[in-house]
Amino acid sequence: MAHISGMLRAAAVSPRVHLANPAKNAQEIAQYLRAADEMGISLCVFPELCLTGATCGDLFYQEALLEGAKEALKTLCELDAKTAFVVGLPLEMGGQLYNCAAVCAQGNLALVTKAFPADRWFAPGKNAPDWTYLDEIETPVLCGDEAVIRAGGMTFGVCIGQELSSPLSPAARQCAAGAMLIANPCAETESGLMAKARRQRLSFLSDQLACAIVHAGAGYGESTTDAVYAGYTGIYEAGDCLAQRPCFEREGTMICADTDCARLGYKRRTTALYAPCDQRTIVFEMAMDDAPKADEAILRPLDKAPFIPEKAEADTRYADILAIQAQGLIRRMDHIGVRKLVIGVSGGLDSTLALLVAAHAYDLMGWARSDIIAITMPGLGTSKRTHDNAESLSDLLGCTALEIPIGPAVAQHFADIGQDPAVRDICYENSQARERTQILMDYANKVGGIVLGTGDLSELALGFCTYNGDQMSMYNVNGSIPKTLMRPLVRWVSAKLGDKVHDVVVDIVKTPVSPELVPGEEEISQKTEDILGSYDLHDFFLWNMMDSGAGPKKLYALAVQAFGGYFTAQTIYKALDTFVRRFFSQQFKRSAMPDGAGATGISLSPRGGFACPSDAQRALWMSELEGIKE
Repeated sequence: MAHISGMLRAAAVSPRVHLANPAKNAQEIAQYLRAADEMGISLCVFPELCLTGATCGDLFYQEALLEGAKEALKTLCELDAKTAFVVGLPLEMGGQLYNCAAVCAQGNLALVTKAFPADRWFAPGKNAPDWTYLDEIETPVLCGDEAVIRAGGMTFGVCIGQELSSPLSPAARQCAAGAMLIANPCAETESGLMAKARRQRLSFLSDQLACAIVHAGAGYGESTTDAVYAGYTGIYEAGDCLAQRPCFEREGTMICADTDCARLGYKRRTTALYAPCDQRTIVFEMAMDDAPKADEAILRPLDKAPFIPEKAEADTRYADILAIQAQGLIRRMDHIGVRKLVIGVSGGLDSTLALLVAAHAYDLMGWARSDIIAITMPGLGTSKRTHDNAESLSDLLGCTALEIPIGPAVAQHFADIGQDPAVRDICYENSQARERTQILMDYANKVGGIVLGTGDLSELALGFCTYNGDQMSMYNVNGSIPKTLMRPLVRWVSAKLGDKVHDVVVDIVKTPVSPELVPGEEEISQKTEDILGSYDLHDFFLWNMMDSGAGPKKLYALAVQAFGGYFTAQTIYKALDTFVRRFFSQQFKRSAMPDGAGATGISLSPRGGFACPSDAQRALWMSELEGIKE
């Protein structure tokens, strides 16, 4: 089974603290390291000053404590641990005391000093020597407050305590020099507002620096003379919380997550904010386990519906999307100087959302909804259900509703070009889509208006639209809205417009997605997901490809993890094969797509969303697909 490229398994640990007892603390830490080895963890981060405890006060000056900390460090370095780890301790160097994080990697050792200690015991990290000898360690130990460490396949930095979020944070330079992960050993007191602020800070910084942050906070066992230490542990990646543990665990906590360094590299390549930065790099020779395999559990949350917001933030997110869609349309109509809008209404999801957005835009501007001309164009495969819903919705919204059947015109067109109506091929289907577009365009010219497009992001990704048919319009408000987001979004928007509108929309949401270009005995005989595969899978592939640059091998592995129990591996592979083939072969449709404001953060517009040549070959991606089969 193929490995999942770019994954690095990390852990954050907050062990129970034995204050001023380094030997006992080393025993606690050793237990976690043995567990980390069994779990295949590459990097394990422990709290600031965890070998002594962070609340020793003037005991830090005592030789007994300092020597005990060095003995404890030696004990840990001599462990036969595969896992690299970061532990905190006080160290005297050159007559000054430093708050250090020791990085141990299979016998290699480096020291990172805290750059900006805010207490009276420790000197600034800038004063530390470049290297030192520890009596207990035979080889020289490299030191620094902003060093980048490369060990095996990892490139990471260490930033101690709250200096992670300081204006001159070492983490910023470490990331600019190539660190994909920041180890953040910390000893931070708790207060009523601290927990929420900490989570927001870690999320923001991981997003701003396009990195993973492994935060390990000091916890139970620290002195409570003046404050409490909560022992919060959290692993964040590019703004996302991969794992966290509630505070105040008496026996200590350990959390693990697979950080996606390949995703972080993709995000850095697609932004102009990163520039080369000369930074001291410490290189360790270190053997590492392979990345997680596609059939092994991935230790990170995998959202099956990544475009759909969490329930707690759904109202805010949907309101933002609707505002972006409406304002984009208003600005375009203002620029052209028109007040008439022509839209083809089919009774399907896409045209329903576009019509609701138009109604909202007209309400915002105080324009009469009667200037929205909603045209139903029943064709050769139109069902009664969709036809009736289209008419009802147009009437309830107060639009000017028209019906222009396309059957006679399409029949004449077939006669003109010599198409046999009994042959239901691509010409049979596309002739209907282009006839509808011709009607909309010409009617817009007649009334001095513009045609509002309805095609969605999922259709654009797969090219499941007719070139110069439903692919074309004068402005499209749905171009960045995927199919999986359509259903909850139209429900939310329609609920704001009254019960009767909402009732019609609820039935539209329940209607199978279909282009309705082929007649049948059933009401709807042509179902899109029977042809393409589930939109749940296609939108999952699209999100992860655009978010992290993942190729087919990785998309397959992630989908198997996310949809296990919902879809078979064979179903996932078949949908992925369809996605890859159509995504590349149908780029020419996206290259000529109409304007439309992006509202979801993912856009395939060639002008600012995804620039791709229409004749790009897909051989590399197809070879990955073949590799999955093998």
